[in-house]
Amino acid sequence: MKNEIGWGILGPGKIAQSFANDLKLVDEGNLVAAASRNLERAETFAADFGAEKAFGSYEELFTCDEVDVIYVATPHTGHMDWAVKAMQAGKHVLCEKPLGINLSEVEKMISVAKESNVFLMEALWSRFNPSIQKVKECIDSGELGKVSYIHADFAFYGLDRDEGGRILNPDLAGGSILDIGIYPIFLAYLILGKPERIQSTSNFHKTGAEIQTSMIFNYESAQAILYSGLTTNSEMRAEIQGDKGSIFIDPRWHETQGFSFIKGESKERNDLPTLGKGYSYEIEEVHACLRAGKLQSELWSHQNSIDLIGLLDEVRRQSGVVFPFEE
Repeated sequence: MKNEIGWGILGPGKIAQSFANDLKLVDEGNLVAAASRNLERAETFAADFGAEKAFGSYEELFTCDEVDVIYVATPHTGHMDWAVKAMQAGKHVLCEKPLGINLSEVEKMISVAKESNVFLMEALWSRFNPSIQKVKECIDSGELGKVSYIHADFAFYGLDRDEGGRILNPDLAGGSILDIGIYPIFLAYLILGKPERIQSTSNFHKTGAEIQTSMIFNYESAQAILYSGLTTNSEMRAEIQGDKGSIFIDPRWHETQGFSFIKGESKERNDLPTLGKGYSYEIEEVHACLRAGKLQSELWSHQNSIDLIGLLDEVRRQSGVVFPFEE
């Protein structure tokens, strides 16, 4: 791998703007190109974030020799198709979460990555957040004791959004589950693994999009109470309880800057401010993997993405969330 890793951004939307800002903070990474189906939009993004090239089609990005890895930041429904085309063109891929809409899409993407001998990772940035990594270490070391309860939610008011946009449009895999419900589900999976049983129920918008989902993940000796919604805001402070203490992850916990560890009468603060908004850590993981010749991350592997989409599929199945293109 050459000294400087060249990045291309496919889909220059809001999340790509945050990603591009954080890429500037990471050594040995360079934003080479931005691609949109609208050339003017790509040119504006390139000018704003210092990309050398702008393309008015995604296909042009795949043929750019200076681009080593492509960040796929389209709406959910475009993840599989564009990631597959990028990998088949020999590009490494970091694809926004969820990696695919369902298990069959994720399995196809991983299969293409292996066939093409390229790196593929789901951009689940919370996995690389310093506070969440430290929380995971505290639990794995036994400091918290046996975990028996997790509470995590993610909610914001989204009912005022354009009904044709990605949040409220079922044709774009809209709703809360894939967009934000993935975060509390991820936390339960990270700490407790796959549950023995899931119970979930949802409410729906007039467009047919799911807008509220409550979930209980049941384990042999633990439960995780999870929620995602678009009808109100929530505090978004995550709680993990063990028989030796409690961990409270500061709001908004998925991009947190710290947490509290309470044991008896003692309270230990862990303040771990992120570099930039926090996308820098998944970028650094991609760089480390590419330089080591790895085709997947050990911190968030292909199997982790398979497990996570399986949980999302089961939540959707129980709640009756089926997208029109899946019927």
